[in-house]
Amino acid sequence: MPRESDVIVGLDIGTTKICAIIAELLDDGGLDIIGIGTSPSKGLRKGVVINIDVTVDSIKRALEEAELMAGVDVHSVFVGIAGGHIKGINSRGVIAVSSKSREITQKDVDRVIDAAKAVALPVDREVIHVLPQEFIVDGQGGIKEPLGMTGVRLESEVHIVTGAVTSAQNIIKCCNRAGLEVQDIVLQQLASSLSTLTPDEKDLGAVLVDIGGGTSDIAVFEEGSIWHTAVLAVGGDHLTNDIAIGLRTPIHEAEEVKKKHGCALASMIEREEHIDVGGVGGRRPRTISRHMLCEIIRPRLEEIFSLVDREIRRAGFGETVVGGMVVTGGSSIMPGVPELAEEITKLPVRRGIPTGVAGLVDVVASPIYATAVGLVQYGSQNRHQRKFRRVTEGALFSRVTERMREWFGEFF
Repeated sequence: MPRESDVIVGLDIGTTKICAIIAELLDDGGLDIIGIGTSPSKGLRKGVVINIDVTVDSIKRALEEAELMAGVDVHSVFVGIAGGHIKGINSRGVIAVSSKSREITQKDVDRVIDAAKAVALPVDREVIHVLPQEFIVDGQGGIKEPLGMTGVRLESEVHIVTGAVTSAQNIIKCCNRAGLEVQDIVLQQLASSLSTLTPDEKDLGAVLVDIGGGTSDIAVFEEGSIWHTAVLAVGGDHLTNDIAIGLRTPIHEAEEVKKKHGCALASMIEREEHIDVGGVGGRRPRTISRHMLCEIIRPRLEEIFSLVDREIRRAGFGETVVGGMVVTGGSSIMPGVPELAEEITKLPVRRGIPTGVAGLVDVVASPIYATAVGLVQYGSQNRHQRKFRRVTEGALFSRVTERMREWFGEFF
């Protein structure tokens, strides 16, 4: 049985499902997946908690399944966060190197990052990540690691990810009520990128599109770092609703039809293929052409990738993502999705499968586990930090009043 200190847990709280993955940290720094648990998610909408009790129950079920498989008890997790409230901005910080020898130390690096993240935020928002992009020493840019270099002026370019205070605290509260301590909250597309993108793609410039149930999350990489993030309020649940309306079938039947028979391109389907679809209110099942199903699915996927393409170009990365696009998340499993994305965005597209782990590799080798696997990979790199502790009922009020004091301090 692995020691508790060697166990890292990723908890992907999604709109459609909640997934817990338990990994054991090996002596060589690798990760062994030893437990996986999933549970339907009914307490979230578009990535945001709308029912705490239902979400807590789903977390407990997913965690119990993973614990049973791994044979360990879990007490802390790295948890993913998504939703339309997530916003990303780029910022720059500038400082003078403090030491007499002009050698850049860790203290200087921390100071310049603090300077970069000193941006005015509304009272109801908080910083989730500060992701360094590059450092500039005396006008020389493109530096990833400035420690030990000599210089007078140090600058940093960072990508700041912010989220609604209440949304983040509700996720923490759900985990706490399930008996878990949250070690860190991680942006879902950042987690997915760790498990699906190669270093070459990040260096050349690539787009990650994680199509979840309630949202589609975008992350644009250049020179190994994130330069742009965005969240689209459309995802796999919209496909399911379209199918339910178009075929006049219950939502749960539409979800099954999408998973078993869904396809993004009619050219990949034989003309004579037919499927059975359940009726509403006990009506008899009907037999329809699979081509008809494709005609319902394709317009919504075209909308998603058109919005992705527009977002990339609006942010100014239309010509720089030479590494192409990687699509992941549950809806990317559907046949024809990468091909349709290529057709619309004019970029080379592949499906993102989690890599870089050992153990139950055959089980997690699916886009639906991209975020959860990425969370344990993030956890292995940041396992010693304790960013969040258990949240008491009055803690949220304290956080908001603290932000208000900071805000007033900036103006008075």
